[in-house]
Amino acid sequence: MAIFAVQLTFKNNDRRLEVRPSHREYLASLRATGKLVTAGPFADDKGALLVYDVADETELREILAKDPYTPADVYDIAELREWRPLFPLAETSN
Repeated sequence: MAIFAVQLTFKNNDRRLEVRPSHREYLASLRATGKLVTAGPFADDKGALLVYDVADETELREILAKDPYTPADVYDIAELREWRPLFPLAETSN
């Protein structure tokens, strides 16, 4: 397994807000299966950070392609990098 951090920048904000409920449902399903470690928008709401636990970059790109945000064209990938956490990932109450 590999951990990937994906930083998004948002665009087409009106369209993004229309699609956001289905995007968040999709993220919840990924979280339930253990594919999504954590995710959330930046405080200025101009982008987001998502952390995935997947087999490889190919699987990650397949997951991103199925995200409702992708066909809606409401984000750009600012950065997509494999990440090696120094400390184990832990469950949070948030």
